[in-house]
Amino acid sequence: MTDPNPLLSETESPALDDTIEHCIGDFGYTQFLQSVVSSFAWFFDAQQTFIAVFTDALTNGTCSPDELPDCRSIVSEWSLDCSDSIIRGLPSSSFFLGCLSGGFLLSTLADSSLGRKNLLALSCLLTSLAGIITSLSTNVLTYAAFRFLSGFFRSAIGTCALVLATELVARKYRGSIGIFGFVWFTFGFLSLPLIAFLLKGYSWRLIYLCTCIPCLIYSVFVYFFVHESPRWLFVKGRKEEFIKTLTAMADKRTVSHKISSLLNSVECKPHEEYNIYSAFKILLSKWWALRRLAAAMVVAFGLGTVYLGMPLTLGNLSMNLYLNVTLNALSELPASVLTFFLIGKVNRKGCLMGLAVVSGICSVGCAVWWDMGIQIPLELLCFFCGCTAVNVVLIYTMELFPTCVRNSAVAMVRQAIVFSGVVSPLVVAAGGENGWLPYGVFGATIGVCGLFAVWLPETRGRTLCDTMEEEEELQYRHSVDY
Repeated sequence: MTDPNPLLSETESPALDDTIEHCIGDFGYTQFLQSVVSSFAWFFDAQQTFIAVFTDALTNGTCSPDELPDCRSIVSEWSLDCSDSIIRGLPSSSFFLGCLSGGFLLSTLADSSLGRKNLLALSCLLTSLAGIITSLSTNVLTYAAFRFLSGFFRSAIGTCALVLATELVARKYRGSIGIFGFVWFTFGFLSLPLIAFLLKGYSWRLIYLCTCIPCLIYSVFVYFFVHESPRWLFVKGRKEEFIKTLTAMADKRTVSHKISSLLNSVECKPHEEYNIYSAFKILLSKWWALRRLAAAMVVAFGLGTVYLGMPLTLGNLSMNLYLNVTLNALSELPASVLTFFLIGKVNRKGCLMGLAVVSGICSVGCAVWWDMGIQIPLELLCFFCGCTAVNVVLIYTMELFPTCVRNSAVAMVRQAIVFSGVVSPLVVAAGGENGWLPYGVFGATIGVCGLFAVWLPETRGRTLCDTMEEEEELQYRHSVDY
């Protein structure tokens, strides 16, 4: 299948998209399986992100252990129910602070030396080991330290999974394949109330073991059975591996002897040095790239306050914690389905701004109306819009940047989401008996930050580029003023 809008003219060498799509054919079984397996990492990413909802469960503003969930948490084990709000929020904030640190230090490895697949496997392995060690904690300080490590190693999982899965398929399927990860993330979130319910009456430590051991097995599977991104191999000049990967993924209906002739017409050479921070240097050296990144990160920060903060407020609502978490997790599934349809039919910019504003209004509504019949639907709609907006902004960011810096750019945007996760637990804990405070803060933040999308260019139906030069050439051809 050829690119209807090739980067190069017919008299020039074929574009990389043309070459890859000629070799692998249309969307086949191999590509589908590879994308599904690589996207499955989001399942474990969700478990580590929201596991604290049960392991760190707080009381409803009192010191009565009877109000804790049936599954014993660190609060009941270490008598934290009457401790300072900073101490109660420390483990969750430490986890997201670890995510923030790891994102800056690990994310560029996927664009530079390790590649998407190797970093994904390594991150899953170290995250699972850190989680297992966390279950051995003896006090809240060591627990917070181990949560920091878990967040540090987990930081690259979602980004690598998203970029790898979408770079393994033809351009027309990338938006749809990107949704796979969000669906797995939903199921990972949904698995937590089930695991916690089955383990009620037992220690919180078992929840960590039940979520981390499967992740450990998955990391080994990824290393041996998932292919590296052919686009990344091409950009790094690793032609032999590039050919080997395309051959393994080629549609059997494609004439295999044509692969070599197609590849010989494409110059395969490294575009950047193997410096861990080379991707960041490229991003910072181009004003248009820096402007896009800054605007996307502001938007992502606002979305993160609802996406990561709302689940932590569920204990303030007048419903069973297991049911609250299940309903919120279930709202992610229709959010993924809605993203699937929106991503191919509507403009990214307008969609993102609209979702952010609606989510903000619903969050403020939760602070105003405390009647359960009104507050619960508003909270679910707020979280639903926030989930959909997060899905859209990640795919949007992937389209805004070329291959040579794509993983790093997406990672930076995810870091902005994570940074809001550092602040959100403290806001929730500081709210104490004033349950309206988190909803008001989260609503105002997502509403204002979402408007920053106005400074981003539209990418719907646009060609994905591989180098900064190609991106600038594309800007010139479309006569867009950045």
